[in-house]
Amino acid sequence: MPIVGIIIFSIIALIILILIVRNIKIVPQAHAFVIERLGAYHTTWETGLHLKVPFIDRISRKVSLKEQVVDFPPQPVITRDNVTMQIDTVVYFEITDPKLYTYGVERPLSAIENLTATTLRNIIGDLELDNTLTSRDTINDKIRIILDEATDAWGIRVIRVELKNILPPREIQDAMEKQMKAERERRARILDAEGEKRSQILVAEGLKESAILKADAVKEQKIREAQGEAEAIMTVQKANADALKMLNEAAPTDKIIQLKSLEAFAKAADGQATKIIIPSDIQGLAGSVTAIKEIWQDKK
Repeated sequence: MPIVGIIIFSIIALIILILIVRNIKIVPQAHAFVIERLGAYHTTWETGLHLKVPFIDRISRKVSLKEQVVDFPPQPVITRDNVTMQIDTVVYFEITDPKLYTYGVERPLSAIENLTATTLRNIIGDLELDNTLTSRDTINDKIRIILDEATDAWGIRVIRVELKNILPPREIQDAMEKQMKAERERRARILDAEGEKRSQILVAEGLKESAILKADAVKEQKIREAQGEAEAIMTVQKANADALKMLNEAAPTDKIIQLKSLEAFAKAADGQATKIIIPSDIQGLAGSVTAIKEIWQDKK
């Protein structure tokens, strides 16, 4: 073979080798390549090693399958009570079909932004200012559902939507701050009043318990004094009963009984009485005792 032929063959082989090497493509993880053949959609390459036909196949779009986050600038919206505010949104989405994402809509992110702004205006237009400020979760869910349904044809799945900032006009913010301050002051006064009320209740309960304890102590004292007096009376009565029993058991004579009666009258005379009436039988006994006493003194 002539040397010229060998050189030409080597050049052709080198060119073919370079073309093969340049058309070997590696698709990274979580990515996909949309391939067109002669200007028409041909296939979608998944993760791995692929060979593209030179001059025939073309990589139309490299698509990331990761979850993506887009922060859209604030949009002016008007509430039902005619308050204009600025709201910016954050949309989390992922591409589920690279083919639809490539051929479904021109500039998908711009389409999502415009659809988000339109949906936000429609939802906020049905709400008043207070409901808008307190219904973030509801608004987020409504926007997500509408966007997810609309972007199915584009090969996009909207995962969630968040209202990042809600900015009412400055005069509305000032009024809200004054209202919040007044509400905090009202709650503070209510807490102070409840604390004072509780304190007074505790003091009254303490006084009540003290009075009850004092009354119980007086009652207990009176009961004990009554019990002591009753026991003393019972003791005296028992002593008298025992004395009578002993006298009955001793069988005293009439003279002894009369003498005891005389002693009793003598004790009575020691008191403050000014007049004492003595029975006749005791008077005779008293005279006999006096006579015996005089005789005894004469013998001495």
